[in-house]
Amino acid sequence: MCGIVGLFLKDKSLEPQLGAMLSEMLVLLTDRGPDSAGIAIYGSSAEGQGKLTIQSPSPKRDFAGLDAELSKKIGAPVAVTVKSTHAVFVMPADKLEAAREAIVELRPAARVMGMGETIEIYKEVGLPVKVAERFEVSKMSGTHGIGHTRMATESAVTTMGAHPFSTGPDQCLVHNGSLSNHNNVRRELRREGMTFETENDTEVAAAYLSHKIAGGMDLGQALESSLEDLDGFFTFVVGTKNGFGVVRDPIACKPAVMAETDRYVAFGSEYRALANLPGIEQAKVWEPEPSTVYFWEH
Repeated sequence: MCGIVGLFLKDKSLEPQLGAMLSEMLVLLTDRGPDSAGIAIYGSSAEGQGKLTIQSPSPKRDFAGLDAELSKKIGAPVAVTVKSTHAVFVMPADKLEAAREAIVELRPAARVMGMGETIEIYKEVGLPVKVAERFEVSKMSGTHGIGHTRMATESAVTTMGAHPFSTGPDQCLVHNGSLSNHNNVRRELRREGMTFETENDTEVAAAYLSHKIAGGMDLGQALESSLEDLDGFFTFVVGTKNGFGVVRDPIACKPAVMAETDRYVAFGSEYRALANLPGIEQAKVWEPEPSTVYFWEH
């Protein structure tokens, strides 16, 4: 049992409130998963710039001087903002992959949480309220975001086992459920060149979608394909640079509710996550259908 939230803003005037709204939604689902929590925020970026979010169990050691070392390695300017155990490095977008490879060499204990033009991912062991406070998520603005509070069933309670999982540029996924064929899918994806950092089934789902999108599918097509290739009980909420998608397996035993107004689209594992959103009383509220893909793009 885990808790998922998602918020896709149509009204630009709400963008400064995205972090605060998403944090509150997730905190309201705390009892669905007390082990770990995480949030992905899609914010703004300067033209031609990209972001790389990394996490370290020893941030003082690993983050000290890393911006200068990365800048030297990739031959481009690098700026950094440190938030507790995470740091967001900003650099030219075409240098992100080189920087990712350099971090493996320069800071072997650090782990990349996500990278892209707009995405920032913050996740740690602990309750949603503590995670949100730790990274000052309520102060963050953006166009859309997703969050997750976890009750571990498939793997250990660690930072790397927390959601969201990001396996492609500006892509991430949160999941409530359990995949029964994730070991087979992982082996197939490894043969295709995908790499994995955990044994978590959700990382497999994220990598599956990233692989399909890299092969030319859009988000909607990739989610449709997952209904054929992934077995188990699942609800996925997915973020991309411009979009936000939801899909449930054919049985749809994991709870889910959605709401849409002319200002936003929202998702929650339970209605209470949506209850404090502005204008929720006038929203169209529904339970997403089994084997049905829903997605929105800016």
